[in-house]
Amino acid sequence: MERTILMAAKIDTSRIHIRPLKKVDLPVVAEIVDANEMFSSEMLDDMSSGFLAAPDPDAAESLWLIATLDGMLAGFVFAAPEQLADGVWNMLALAVSPAHQGAGIGAAITDALEARLRARGDARMMIVDTSGAERFALTREFYEKRGYEPEARIRDYWAEGDDKATFRKTL
Repeated sequence: MERTILMAAKIDTSRIHIRPLKKVDLPVVAEIVDANEMFSSEMLDDMSSGFLAAPDPDAAESLWLIATLDGMLAGFVFAAPEQLADGVWNMLALAVSPAHQGAGIGAAITDALEARLRARGDARMMIVDTSGAERFALTREFYEKRGYEPEARIRDYWAEGDDKATFRKTL
């Protein structure tokens, strides 16, 4: 099923606030995951449990950030370090509610993620994977506009005819 991307008007970035994920945010994050047809939102509890259990979100093994617009949760990002690579982080999920796509929320939350990783001092590179399918052209364009370079493509990775496109950015 192909989804329609609604493009919201750019907004005043002072209305966007970024903070660490809280357990109370998970139902809205699940709605965003489902609306963007990313993966099963039933996976969110397991994916976020280590982060939510950490006493200090900035020192947790993974990093979850949410973006609010005028106090309403509008997007999130999830990244984790690659286990066998020195200073490489993987942006595993980035999504904005369909009503707010194109308004600058994805850029703001991506910038915040990169800034937090630089501040931690243990990140030198970010990678991100997406689909090579035509319906993900705007997603790939978004990453390129944010300074991510196409690095690799694995044919038929997600499914027959759906390549995995990997991007990288030096932090």
